[in-house]
Amino acid sequence: MAIIINVDIMLAKRKMSVTELLERVGITMANLSILKNGKAKAICMALDCRPEDILEYQSDEEETPNG
Repeated sequence: MAIIINVDIMLAKRKMSVTELLERVGITMANLSILKNGKAKAICMALDCRPEDILEYQSDEEETPNG
């Protein structure tokens, strides 16, 4: 199984630097590198799951009052 992380492609499409992304999200380069260097695959292998099992997008409008 391959997990493809398209962060670099999305950065180019958004004309955003890695530094700007890190500042906006509030994560470190080390944490971003974990995703970019295939560690997401290791997480999924260890949990015997697929990326969509651990990643979900919820817009601000969809959030419930309790989180």
